[in-house]
Amino acid sequence: MPLLPGRRLREIIHKVTERKPKGMSFETWIDKQIRDAEARGEFDDLPGKGKPLPDIDKPRDEMWWVRSWLKRENVDYLPPTMQIRKDLDAARERIRNAVTEAEVRAIVEDINEKIRHVNRTAVDGPPSNVYPLHLETVLEKWRNAVT
Repeated sequence: MPLLPGRRLREIIHKVTERKPKGMSFETWIDKQIRDAEARGEFDDLPGKGKPLPDIDKPRDEMWWVRSWLKRENVDYLPPTMQIRKDLDAARERIRNAVTEAEVRAIVEDINEKIRHVNRTAVDGPPSNVYPLHLETVLEKWRNAVT
């Protein structure tokens, strides 16, 4: 591949990357680029145009962009020791709605295995204070609620 003469190469580079002209301040140059982009309509279809900035009145949060991304992408993450509490609440609700004793046993066995796993392995988040459910106690309460 032949090399381009110096002048031709400078022309190509100038077209690809516009440089700040000598003698012009960065602020003036940036303002000019913004005005030119506005004139070309490059900002016309941005999401949120004409709407107030969300959370503008809330206290400053260094992780705002992470929280925004998680919310936008519908990502839900809790440390395992906190997630197990949510799972336990959901299991208790499923036990209340269970129809058979076998179903209650399966729910209790499943949540107890999750609790034991978290209590054995979790290192993120606050310490776990959740204990496995006592199967016979849960069954007795379920039977009393059903009758």
